[in-house]
Formats: sequence, C-alpha cells, structure tokens
Amino acid sequence: MTLRAETIRERLRKMREILLNLMDVRQVSRREFLASYRHYWLAERGLQLAAEAVFDIGNHILAGHFNLHSSNYEDVIQKLTEQGVLSSRLREELRGLGGFRNVLVHGYLDVDMDRVWTILHQELDRFEAFAQAIEEFLESLQNGTVS
Repeated sequence: MTLRAETIRERLRKMREILLNLMDVRQVSRREFLASYRHYWLAERGLQLAAEAVFDIGNHILAGHFNLHSSNYEDVIQKLTEQGVLSSRLREELRGLGGFRNVLVHGYLDVDMDRVWTILHQELDRFEAFAQAIEEFLESLQNGTVS
C-alpha cells in the first residue's frame, strides 16, 4: 500500500472542521451544557468523530508508509510514536483516547458528562497538536527528509 498524502490531508481538514464545531459547543455554560442533551450529544459525537479521524489518519500512515498494522486504537498512537511521527509527549497526551472513543461508541450507558466537559474545555488542543505533527510528517516526506 502506498501512502496517499491527499487522503490524509482530507481527513485533517475534516478533523479541524469538527474541532471548530466543538469550540462552538464549549461556549455554553456548564449548567446549560448538562441541562440540554443537544449540547452534550453534539460534544459526544464531535469528540467521537475527532478520535476516529486520529485513528484513521494514523492507520493510513502506518499501513501506507511503514507497512505496519495496529492491533487496537492505543497501538496506533504507540506505533506512530515508535516511527517518529509523534513525540513521546504527544503520545502521553493522547493516552486513553482509544478507550474514551470506545466508551462513546459502545459504552453509551456509562458516558461521564464531566469527562466530556473536561475534554471539551481542556484537551481539544491535543487534536490540533496531532494534526500539526501529521502535517510536519507529510512535509518531511515531501522534502525527502524522512524515508
């Protein structure tokens, strides 16, 4: 499989669009957020989509450039770090994203709205840091500084 940079860039664009929408959702007060299913459903779905984009992009890079495959979502982040695509610091910041994604998708009875609120208000920058790391990786491929 060959890495298709435009496929990755398309997903980065979508992830950033999702992040902009999440930034809109976080403008409401905590009371209003918890009182209206519209707000927390939007936040849940947006965070799920952002996480899906991270793992989709990661899998494209692992398979298309490194000919590697991951065994689970956390493994995607670990292997990207091992290949030098992500820093160890970013790897630590993204730790647990796979589990959080699984709770949003499969454990919907146990979604902790306080955790959603916290991620929405304190951790969205991690998604942008991931996007920047991927862009730097793509640029280094284009410039021939990574093989």
